[in-house]
Amino acid sequence: MDATTRRRLGKVLVFAASLIPLALVGADALRGRLGANPIETILNRFGFWTLTFVMLALVPTPLQSLFGWKWLAPYRRMVGLFAFFYGFLHLSTYVGVDQFFDWKAIAADVVKRKFITIGMLAFALLVPLALTSTNAAVRRLGYARWKRLHRLVYLAAVCGVVHFVWRVKADLREPLVFAAVLTLLLGLRVASYLRARRQHA
Repeated sequence: MDATTRRRLGKVLVFAASLIPLALVGADALRGRLGANPIETILNRFGFWTLTFVMLALVPTPLQSLFGWKWLAPYRRMVGLFAFFYGFLHLSTYVGVDQFFDWKAIAADVVKRKFITIGMLAFALLVPLALTSTNAAVRRLGYARWKRLHRLVYLAAVCGVVHFVWRVKADLREPLVFAAVLTLLLGLRVASYLRARRQHA
């Protein structure tokens, strides 16, 4: 199997695996296994997977810079788009199912509840990244500008983690795990940046 075929097969497998969380939510909904508050369960699951895919999208760059691991790079864009996809499902569930398009109540929530405010900001930061995820967008913007724009993913990740921490009222174990992972990834990114500067000095 040549490299191109392996890469295509890898993308198919990553795409299929990325749909598993959605399939599990659908299966649990059909079987009535979403608990006493199914809307909250769905919101929590989609939010969890949004943040998970954001973290996964941050992995390839520092690993490639520090260790030369290039095999993850072809999947980074797809993983990032799935982060946006699950973020969109998370937001749509809140707007359409939880609030039933009550825009006045939604606006009040955004203003008064800080975890919703920063959650909205996190999603807003993902929107331009999703819209410029194509090769055509890279050519139109120029690689340097496109790369600077897509650094917004780090800010989106920080906002997403803060959203999770502020959302959880009691058990902080999961959000703190995400915070630790994000800290590690940001540390690796800084290390790769400093290494590149030393090499070009």
